[in-house]
Amino acid sequence: MPTALMTDRERTAVQAYLRLLHTVRAAFDTAAGPPGGGRPFAVPPSVLAEAEQALAEAGLAGNEEEFFRLLQSWCPDS
Repeated sequence: MPTALMTDRERTAVQAYLRLLHTVRAAFDTAAGPPGGGRPFAVPPSVLAEAEQALAEAGLAGNEEEFFRLLQSWCPDS
């Protein structure tokens, strides 16, 4: 199957999602979270907002099948 080149907006959406994914993984990899809290750190709202905005600008909000196809082509290990 031929692979189409991503648009700049699609690439930005995939990169924002990967930053979000890595932030979430890092938050859950911390053993105790905030001192005395016993819970993992929350994902900063700016990281979530960046991913949501990038998805919307690329026309991928609500189109998970297309987005995950792009993600798989960009980063097969995700």
